[in-house]
Amino acid sequence: MTSHRAISDMILEGLVTTTSPDGAMHLAPMGPRVAEDWSSILLRPFPSSQTFRNLKAHREGVLHVTDDVLLLAQAAIGKAAPPRHIPAQCVAGFVLPDACRYYEFVVRELDESHERMHIRAEVVHRGTFREFFGLNRAKHAVVEAAILATRLHLLPAEEIRADYRKLQVLVDKTGGQREREAFAFLLSHLEYSLAQVKS
Repeated sequence: MTSHRAISDMILEGLVTTTSPDGAMHLAPMGPRVAEDWSSILLRPFPSSQTFRNLKAHREGVLHVTDDVLLLAQAAIGKAAPPRHIPAQCVAGFVLPDACRYYEFVVRELDESHERMHIRAEVVHRGTFREFFGLNRAKHAVVEAAILATRLHLLPAEEIRADYRKLQVLVDKTGGQREREAFAFLLSHLEYSLAQVKS
């Protein structure tokens, strides 16, 4: 069982791989809360999500820390081609070798009494592939834009467009090719989605 070390209030933006009923890898962005020593994590998926259904049926997965904002952006709107992956070592799951770090986990508690499910998991294995790039305003801007892209049904279109214009400045000033490509991808998705709503 987990030692129930204190879970931080801070949310980490990462990628979680789970196993679908057909045995295929499912990839989703997720913002879990993590213990200070990374011994446990608290995942809070929506009950309608594939990640929740997968973890309820197959209680193992892998959390990834990455600075690849294009992959984060693609995963956020469900348009990521299956990325390169290898078998996990201690769980029946999938590891993304292009990530910076990964944490294989096993679900220990699943609480369905909240609007968002509370899934407490124990980290049973971890690994590092490469160093995290570090803090960068363009990368953070793309993450914010990706989050906004998942909330098009909740926020006014002009408010989202205004936020995108502000974020675009950060990407243009401090981003590299990967960040610009990720933001352009999200902007294209935004305009297409808003046009569909109008039609």
